[in-house]
Amino acid sequence: MTAREMLLYVGERLKKAGIEEYQYESRAFLEWIFGINRSDYYMNPEVLLPEEKINELEEKLSAREKRVPLQYLMGTCEFMGYSFQVDERVLIPRQDTECLVEEAISLLSDCPKPKVLDLCCGSGCIGISIKKLRPDAEVTLSDLSGDALAVAGANAKNLGAEVRLLQGDLFEKISDSFDCIVSNPPYIPSETIEGLMPEVRDYEPRMALDGAGDGLFFYKRIAKEAPSRLKPGGWLLMEIGMEQGESLCHILKGGEFAPAKVKKDLAGLDRIVTARRL
Repeated sequence: MTAREMLLYVGERLKKAGIEEYQYESRAFLEWIFGINRSDYYMNPEVLLPEEKINELEEKLSAREKRVPLQYLMGTCEFMGYSFQVDERVLIPRQDTECLVEEAISLLSDCPKPKVLDLCCGSGCIGISIKKLRPDAEVTLSDLSGDALAVAGANAKNLGAEVRLLQGDLFEKISDSFDCIVSNPPYIPSETIEGLMPEVRDYEPRMALDGAGDGLFFYKRIAKEAPSRLKPGGWLLMEIGMEQGESLCHILKGGEFAPAKVKKDLAGLDRIVTARRL
């Protein structure tokens, strides 16, 4: 089978499986399994593919047809230009979340040697990316899941990021004060999880998705507990669902925070809320 034939074959299989981005993914399979990137393909689309690699592709393609996420099959996902290890123990990093990292870097631009906490860190993509972009930062990664922390630790090692790992329920094991707390907590209302895409509903860890009731459970806890772990003038940044900005700003209103602000992602959707401790 040639590369051209394989591209069409994989694309058709993925399309029948209901995968919307079948064209992108068919090219991703071609590069991943056969090492043929877009440029290689256009230079020689009729190159014959090795039989043993075709057998390997069939195994992976069958799993993808069952809606196992491509990133889990590949074992890696790119985030902020870095390659992160991912599997069923952690959420797959989304490009939308990159704006959380970018906002943290911007807000900390005038803060020397900032102390940063990545709460509910999962794969560690947020905190590790901040450490890579601000090598002088002292970064702590915290999660309730020991499995997630194992992945985060592996990513930190692979990317040469010196970070601290703590396991606990939100601030349970946190005693330091930070210049910035960043978090992408579980925020999907329990009743809507069954309506999510199969890749998310059936394969990504439920405890990292389920925000209970209206999806605001963890935001309320973080808003209540974060001030005692933030330095005066410190920042709290949280990723949100696109309809949760107003609710979270209300939760943060008054108390020990200045008025919170909602920031949009590149698609123009509400994506993060920022609040500064008074």
